[in-house]
Amino acid sequence: MCGIVGYVGPNSTIDVLLGGLKRLEYRGYDSAGIAVLTDGGELGTRKRAGKLGILAEDLTAAPLNDGHTGIGHTRWATHGGPTDGNAHPHLGDGGKLALIHNGIIENFAELKQELLDRGETFSSETDTEVAALLVGEVFRETGDLTQALRRVVARLEGAFTLLVMHQDRPGVVVGARRNSPLVIGLGEGENFLGSDVAAFVEHTKRAMEIGQDQIVTITPDGVEVTDFAGNEVPTREFEVAWDASAAEKGGWPSFMKKEISEEPEAVAKTLLGRVHDGRVTLPELAAIGELLDGVDRIVVIACGTAAYAGMLGKYALEAWARVPVDVELSHEFRYRDPVLSPTTLVVSVSQSGETMDTLMAVKYAKERGARTLSICNTQGSTIPRESDAVLYIHAGPEVAVASTKAFVAQVTALYLLGLDIAQRRGTMDADAVAAQVEELQNIPAKLDQVLESTATRIAEFAPWLGDTQSVLFLGRHVGYPVALEGALKLKEIAYIHAEGFAAGELKHGPIALIEPGQLVIVLVPSPRHDDSLHPKVVSNIQEIRARGARVIAIAEVGDVAVVPYADEVIRIPFAAPLFEPILGVVPLHIFAMELASAKGLDVDQPRNLAKSVTVE
Repeated sequence: MCGIVGYVGPNSTIDVLLGGLKRLEYRGYDSAGIAVLTDGGELGTRKRAGKLGILAEDLTAAPLNDGHTGIGHTRWATHGGPTDGNAHPHLGDGGKLALIHNGIIENFAELKQELLDRGETFSSETDTEVAALLVGEVFRETGDLTQALRRVVARLEGAFTLLVMHQDRPGVVVGARRNSPLVIGLGEGENFLGSDVAAFVEHTKRAMEIGQDQIVTITPDGVEVTDFAGNEVPTREFEVAWDASAAEKGGWPSFMKKEISEEPEAVAKTLLGRVHDGRVTLPELAAIGELLDGVDRIVVIACGTAAYAGMLGKYALEAWARVPVDVELSHEFRYRDPVLSPTTLVVSVSQSGETMDTLMAVKYAKERGARTLSICNTQGSTIPRESDAVLYIHAGPEVAVASTKAFVAQVTALYLLGLDIAQRRGTMDADAVAAQVEELQNIPAKLDQVLESTATRIAEFAPWLGDTQSVLFLGRHVGYPVALEGALKLKEIAYIHAEGFAAGELKHGPIALIEPGQLVIVLVPSPRHDDSLHPKVVSNIQEIRARGARVIAIAEVGDVAVVPYADEVIRIPFAAPLFEPILGVVPLHIFAMELASAKGLDVDQPRNLAKSVTVE
């Protein structure tokens, strides 16, 4: 979950490293550090506990000599607390070698004991320092940094990305990856390494993938990629689809607020080029087209917010394609011996494409003979490369740790998949498909309406709820996953106890939680739908109000039945049932952000969390 950047080239290495780390800080902000091979030929390091700004201030107060070779790291702590000593880089070979690491080395204890027995000493509590000392030992034998890293990674167990540099090898940075993200940036007379393309997009849009169990050596003039055995491997270059400005706040007070404002655009970009004349066209699925024609079961695997998107996708896939769908948490999926077959499609949903639990679940599914499709936002990431096909959502970089625009884009992509399979299987006629396509195409404009009508209002009343200790969320049908998503956002960034419930479950236990003053947010379905659940949800509101609860209702414009029973009513435009949740979730995103802001909390970088969970 840490952020990693490496650089060789003519520009200020410190500026490149700090700029890259700033754009990667969402991956971890417990500490940060850099190592630079100075123009004087010395290896200089600086690292500090806390957010990147602390390191930047330290470098301003006591500048580090600059150079043209360097590595940088921003940390999410695993082994050892967030202290200066545990921050990366870690040193080897008598302080001449620097190494940074993302992941967990599972056999570090036995390797550490081996090093202690040989007389090595440790200055940190991390598993990373083991790798630094081991690479330093082998480099002293071979004088070859790439060979030294190759020999060491053969002994490591677990998940890792490692970058290493040495005082005696100016202009060289070597990286290795196993089950952890790493991508190459290609420049003119300079080259880069990073956890994702955000690390170097300010300098180049040319990028190259590095595969599983591969090692990359960069110099200013070249890039060499081999497998762990030393064999050259083919590589694939791609162009980054966004520029550095997309990862900047651009005058917004927070990335989260900026990204909520981009939810309409995220849906529009996911649809772009994929709907024509009332039909869905997904050429990206050509590799699994034969399976889609005869698929008899779909399993959606994801974690957190992505899992709630998967739950909404289940409603659409089953309603339109008439295929049974299971939604599974990735970290539980492969540990329960699930039933899979060659006619099973496993759909993974991950914004980063690096979620370790989901990645391992994808690999497990492939080993069991299932075909795999990923829905992802990040180019060059691991999960799409491990999958048989990929639908990129094209939402642009999402920097705030709490996902917002990626959620609505993921739901949109799953809906597109549902319509594509329905077309293939003939479970919907052309007019029915066209009607749903039209609904999808209208969503961006309706999301604009939601933002315009609700943002200011929620910002006005949310601060009055700053002392709230617990919030319950209720929803029925497609409102239930939205209730779960609303509760998660409040937990993530406002640090408030929150629970989402299916409204029909209220009388089966959760109503015991209702007491005078309890805040409950209710997703109210439209009264205009056939077989509407609206009266049942209004009854739920009456039941909790009778017990003293305060109610905020998310309801359709024109719904007057809910007004007498709600303390606040937030209005959303009318939409067909399956499309209501894409509109109804936006006020919940805004509410969580405004309540957290009213409490003086950092909505972009909540405590204990990182954007991309790259360890199990």
